[in-house]
Amino acid sequence: MNNFKKIGLTALAASLVSVSSHAGELTASGAASITVENYSGEQINANRAFSMADSVVLSGSTELDNGLTVSMAFELEGGGDAVNSFDDHSVSIASDTLGTVKFSANGGSSAVSAMDATAAGDIFDNFDAQTVGDTDLVETSTATGNAAMLTSPGGNNSIFYTAPAIMDGLAITASYNPKAAGAESNSAFGLAFTGVEGLTVNYAIGTNDGAAGTANNADVTSMKASYAVGPVTLAVSDHSYDSATATRDQDTRSYSVAYTVTDSISISYGTEELSSGEASTVDAEYTQISASYTSGGMTITATQQEAENISYGTGSTEDQDYWGLTLAFAF
Repeated sequence: MNNFKKIGLTALAASLVSVSSHAGELTASGAASITVENYSGEQINANRAFSMADSVVLSGSTELDNGLTVSMAFELEGGGDAVNSFDDHSVSIASDTLGTVKFSANGGSSAVSAMDATAAGDIFDNFDAQTVGDTDLVETSTATGNAAMLTSPGGNNSIFYTAPAIMDGLAITASYNPKAAGAESNSAFGLAFTGVEGLTVNYAIGTNDGAAGTANNADVTSMKASYAVGPVTLAVSDHSYDSATATRDQDTRSYSVAYTVTDSISISYGTEELSSGEASTVDAEYTQISASYTSGGMTITATQQEAENISYGTGSTEDQDYWGLTLAFAF
């Protein structure tokens, strides 16, 4: 019996040696942050809240005999899937002549959503689930800030393609999200140009036909440009969501200016404005000023934000303020 165990262990050890001799590189990276923040406004006087975010990304790659490079990555985080805490995970196959195909089992992007963060960095996202009219942050009504930017989705089991370089400074991407039950598939295409020093221009178009019924189908167009002049970077973006139902249309416009004081210190100011296709609504408006200090793998960021009409209404409870202080580490 012992001889059989020894033979089995010897065979296992030999197989591991055989595999490792053909294995590629496996790396791990991570990030963690601690934040103290507070929301305030009429009927809102929240306690200062502490929160923590953490993430570990494991990635590996290997080059095949035919010249293809295969890589994989998956993320572990405290706020991941309720079952296994996995978040984004994907496999990519790359070729210098054919480009890169990325299959995302979870957390995939479309060619639009990969670049459609506003010029100011999606300030609205910090308020789009805030309760309107409650006396605290415990959500006890259905009246919430719903001015969230609509886009062309990526999602689970989606494909993202990056074409090989056809000219310096031009990147071409495409994505496909297959048909869901009772809905249609989504596709998107994107261009990014960085051929002029200091200038970055993005343009992407896509569809959002994931909801059942053609009345919910939509075309999405996203444009963004930024230009750096010395320590100053100016950025502007425009995002349009054109639905088959006019009342579901949405436009998002944003501007920002950032100033790099030193290699370690930077400050920025940005605005966002979201308009709805509903004739009776007003625009949701956001402003932000932030400052950050970086030293090695540590970044300290202080943020002050103001939001008005976060549910496209004029009620005083829809106007809220936010401040946050975040200590982040990369390793």
